[in-house]
Amino acid sequence: MKKAVLSMAILMSSFVFAQTVSQDTTATNNQQRNAAQNILNGNGSNGITVGGYAEVDYNQPEGANGKMDVHRLVMLLGYKFSDKVQFVTEIEYEHVKEVYVEQAFLNYSVSDNFNIRGGLMLVPMGIVNEYHEPTTFNGVERPSMDKSIVPTTWREMGVGVTGKFDDANLRYQAYIFNGFASVNDTKVLGGSNGLRNGRQKGAESTINKPNLSAKVDYYGIQGLRFGLSGYFGRTQATDDVQEIDGADVGVSMFGFDARYINKRFSARGQYIHALIKDAEDYNNLYTTNLGSELKGWYAEAAYNLLPLTKEQKLDAFVRYEKYDTHAATADANITRNLGYNRNEWTTGLSYHVAPGAVVKADYQIFDNEVEGNNAKGKLNIGFGVWFYKFKFLVYIKLLVQYFFFIYLVFLM
Repeated sequence: MKKAVLSMAILMSSFVFAQTVSQDTTATNNQQRNAAQNILNGNGSNGITVGGYAEVDYNQPEGANGKMDVHRLVMLLGYKFSDKVQFVTEIEYEHVKEVYVEQAFLNYSVSDNFNIRGGLMLVPMGIVNEYHEPTTFNGVERPSMDKSIVPTTWREMGVGVTGKFDDANLRYQAYIFNGFASVNDTKVLGGSNGLRNGRQKGAESTINKPNLSAKVDYYGIQGLRFGLSGYFGRTQATDDVQEIDGADVGVSMFGFDARYINKRFSARGQYIHALIKDAEDYNNLYTTNLGSELKGWYAEAAYNLLPLTKEQKLDAFVRYEKYDTHAATADANITRNLGYNRNEWTTGLSYHVAPGAVVKADYQIFDNEVEGNNAKGKLNIGFGVWFYKFKFLVYIKLLVQYFFFIYLVFLM
């Protein structure tokens, strides 16, 4: 009897000392934060913060076998050394068997509105590349143009500054990054994926021509947020070929995005346009088909079908995308592939069963500009979660209590 009472007391103390905060898309309207921002702004005392997010999907294409997938499982870790110095990292498992580091940077807070940051960081371009936790966007899958044009998840090694001008309602970011690889192992740039194959992901990244990335967000209108992004530089070539014509290309990418929330209605959209210089020499050297321009846009509207008095949300949404990785090809001296000029409709439901947990279902229609092409559909169903924070000392305490409980029950 004593053993049972002691065991119950230990388990009860675990719930008393554990503190978890779930996250959702509606948390702060136009002041929405992503995972890294939550860690940097939410850790009031020194020590480790732990969090995570996950997506589990079922995809059923028209006329083909379906696929079920633990799409991603992500651990978020932050350590606060002092009031000024913090470290943030994001470790991701994709499809159960692939492991990536998406972020790993040190942040030094000079003041409340000025920070110096260095390491592996997300490139601030568009919406989803920075805000891709599953409860922050509608649809089981991320927007397709955020895979082919941006390309999400796009992170690079570098150093820069970030902060706010409160009086002007502006948030700013500016970084020097390593840039895309001209050739990534055996993968070259071009085709339907544009620049995607050039992501170096912080893995022994080559750098010989640093690139500039910057973004400004305006949030002075209640419920509305605008973003202007820019990325400029050249791809990175290895030592043995960097002097050869076509070994690298120039990249100038511009982006505009907007998000709006008013009670039960929300909307978002973005436009991205990339100009590629010296694409003809690159295509000749590597026998590929990189376009001289890539561009795309999407617009989305959603409406919460449940009263605002409910903790739960049921968003019905529709999104239209149009994007082209061969938006221009004349300067690249290649034939334009109309199959790369794509458009998509996505409509469905996002049921936020609790803050930080969402169940999604949608249907997508894919089409392109090839004459006689038949549009294809796909059904998607899945769920996503996002949560933080968990003090490390509490975590260790829970482990100790757990093993002590096992000892009491099974060994005494």
